[in-house]
Amino acid sequence: MKLAEALVLRADMQKKLDSLRQRIGRNAIVQEGNQPHEDPSELLRESFGVLHEMRDLIQKINATNAATKLPDGRTITEAIAHRDELTQQHSLLQHAVASSIRDPDRYSMAEIKWVACVDVRSLQKQSDDIARHIRELNLLIQETNWKTDLG
Repeated sequence: MKLAEALVLRADMQKKLDSLRQRIGRNAIVQEGNQPHEDPSELLRESFGVLHEMRDLIQKINATNAATKLPDGRTITEAIAHRDELTQQHSLLQHAVASSIRDPDRYSMAEIKWVACVDVRSLQKQSDDIARHIRELNLLIQETNWKTDLG
């Protein structure tokens, strides 16, 4: 199995677990005299089985990520950490840009003018550059994931 396939499988397992969680909630209590549509104890057992499988899969994914190098020499784990940092930087820059824009307010007969305290154009360019870098890094990681066998 390729690393990319394992990541898809992990996502599917997470969706299944979310579904089981909802089904447990819907069947955990019923009106007196009624029966649940599904046995919540059986759903819990199934959920624990999925969690056990996920743990094993995640351990293999993490070990493979730590051992696999990208063409630039970084491990996948290092690249993911860098991507997470870039994503947070991008989010902060976008927040700063969005927060610097406000329509004029009217207070009594006077208009209150708002002045941006940041260079919006510069921040937006930085944000765009980081977004491009994130896309390029994602492509590199995904390409490597499809070429790498799960350890």
